Amino acid sequence: MLDLKWVRENPAAVRDAAERKRISVDVDAFLGIDEKLREVQQVVESMRAELKVASKKIGKLSPEEREAALGEQKQMKAVLKEREAEESALRAEHQALALLLPMPPSSEVPDGKDDTDNVELRRVGEVPDFGFEPRSHIELGEMHGVLDIPRGVKIAGSRNYLLLGQLARLEQVVLQYAMDHMIERGFEPVSVPTLVSYACMEGTGYFPGGEEQAYMAERDQLALVGTSEVPLTSIHSGEVLDAEALPIRRVAMSPCYRREAGTYGKDTKGLYRVHQFWKVEQVVIGPADEAWSTEEHQRMLAHATDLMDALELPYRVVNVCTGDLGQGQVQKFDIETWMPSRGNYGETHSASRFYDFQSRRLQLRYRPENGAKPVHCHTLNNTVIASPRVLIALLENHQQEDGRVRVPEVLQARFGAEYLGES
Repeated sequence: MLDLKWVRENPAAVRDAAERKRISVDVDAFLGIDEKLREVQQVVESMRAELKVASKKIGKLSPEEREAALGEQKQMKAVLKEREAEESALRAEHQALALLLPMPPSSEVPDGKDDTDNVELRRVGEVPDFGFEPRSHIELGEMHGVLDIPRGVKIAGSRNYLLLGQLARLEQVVLQYAMDHMIERGFEPVSVPTLVSYACMEGTGYFPGGEEQAYMAERDQLALVGTSEVPLTSIHSGEVLDAEALPIRRVAMSPCYRREAGTYGKDTKGLYRVHQFWKVEQVVIGPADEAWSTEEHQRMLAHATDLMDALELPYRVVNVCTGDLGQGQVQKFDIETWMPSRGNYGETHSASRFYDFQSRRLQLRYRPENGAKPVHCHTLNNTVIASPRVLIALLENHQQEDGRVRVPEVLQARFGAEYLGES
């Protein structure tokens, strides 16, 4: 959510943000409702004050005057009730539109309509030249009896899978290595709920607008998260933190769920686009300082790229264009990892900064050290690793001609072998 005072003073900037981000919201309609709501609120407050003064005077009136005054009060209360109902309806409409207003993108964000207009910043690592016909992760997994997609589909429907034996082991090793990687860098590990309230989804910006992608437990009015960013960022919602407590750096490993609505027929084979996956997510809550947030964004991105370097995977970093940015994101960098079976780079990480967009929705504030009134925090998040997408890259990039898969050196001791495919 945006600072509404800023929105009133800068409507052109909000319209421009909506246009550049391809977000459909009527900014002028919001401003009209905002003005009407404030007018009605003033009338309601004035009438309440008038009734309060009149009530105090009634005891001093004569019986005849009191009867007349009570009649006037009754009429005023009826009008007030109508005005309060009008205020309530306007407030609901106002809130619904306010939740759709987009955060303006950073000046560093390139303009574009969708992910095809994202701008590559750098490439790291060499795309493998095998010297033989490489196998896909599906072929490798089935060859070693460690990936079973048909039975996963039998159990849970399309876009589901089973990891068996060494591949299940490799997944757990990668995830735990990623957790240790972040803990060594000062992040606090947290075990979080993955079934959360509507307020958490709304507070982090996934609702309204993302309901189609979420699995809902309607009976309990809860949703399964698509990322542990949601519970991690919501931990201190409604609180006022001490300035010295910031920044808060936390990391969580959790199962995640996405319906993948709107992707019918897209990436239907293999492990690239699935309904259930594991993710290690980093979240930082910090002071309301744009320069600090920008620097922290680069630090968080480096945590992920350092991990990719350790896993010996070729990747590229892209600056996401305006049309591919979410409503609340000021800027986002994606890491795309080379996947031979796709003949291209596939997205594996997203690093985003939001300034105070999420914290306003969550009422997440801190009290500055100078004793000034509380201000909203800045929030950032980034993927550390996500599986099974990382397994695609590990299997396909590190495969050998005989079908074995070399395990990156940093994982070998944990995995217990140099190659997947050896007993």
